[in-house]
Amino acid sequence: MKFHFQQALRALMLLAFSAMIASLHWTEELTKFINPKYESLSQTASILFFILFLVQLTRVVSLSKTTQHCHDTGQACCSHHDHGQSVFTRKKIISYLIIMTPIITGFFVPAKILDAAIADKKGGAFILTQQSQKSKIEDYLTTNETIDENIYDEHDPDPRLIEEKQEMTKKQYEQLKQKLAQQTTLKMTDDDYTIYYEEINQHLANYLGKQIQLKGFVLKEESFTENQLVISRFLITHCVADASIVGFLTEFPEATTITEDTWIEVIGTIGQTTYEGASLPVIHIDDWVTIEQPESPYLYPITIRMSF
Repeated sequence: MKFHFQQALRALMLLAFSAMIASLHWTEELTKFINPKYESLSQTASILFFILFLVQLTRVVSLSKTTQHCHDTGQACCSHHDHGQSVFTRKKIISYLIIMTPIITGFFVPAKILDAAIADKKGGAFILTQQSQKSKIEDYLTTNETIDENIYDEHDPDPRLIEEKQEMTKKQYEQLKQKLAQQTTLKMTDDDYTIYYEEINQHLANYLGKQIQLKGFVLKEESFTENQLVISRFLITHCVADASIVGFLTEFPEATTITEDTWIEVIGTIGQTTYEGASLPVIHIDDWVTIEQPESPYLYPITIRMSF
């Protein structure tokens, strides 16, 4: 009987990957890295890693004293294949370290929430001027469209529908936007934030003078006046790598007293202003309060199910 250290190391790494993904699900930290709609895929990956671990265990110990490396292909194949029994080389050590890095960071390095510093690198308030011309939310919705026939089509849209499935039909979506335009007070929740956001940016005239309530973290730019700041959120389409900034420019005297990255919840009135030559919505704050960072700080786009 012979114990193969490298095969055992490979088995351990497979088990570690499986455990790491399972741990992220157990602690509900996974949504800090990916869109929740991909949770089933990551669960499948965790199971596959565990199955590969079980398969790899069969290679850790061999019963015979001698091992035939290349079977019937001859000694020449050994120059092209590594059966996990060759000596450690610098190249092999580096390869193992590269594979082990995400495992170590996944277990021992806490997830860092995207903040104002990251927002500034992604363009910060400049993005707001682009969104005033064509909302980026619409692009995200388009890329997430799926086709299904007669799903919920005969029912009135319910804003809470998206709380569980993060999806609705195209017909429901259009009906919901019509209802939003008729409301005098807009309370933006994480579930329907993207719908409000798209509507206000694309059809600002329909919302001028209406009261709005929302929350987010503070983002400032050098070009802002002393009473201006952006109440921002990160929108994640697939994973944190594609995170994009969304938010509203706000104006109120106490803006100078609030530092970047502070989470606040505000109530204000929707107006219109000009920034960097672009016309965009602005919220004139009537009341505000600092809050704790939400357990789930990110926003996720809604999937529009097309029906014909």
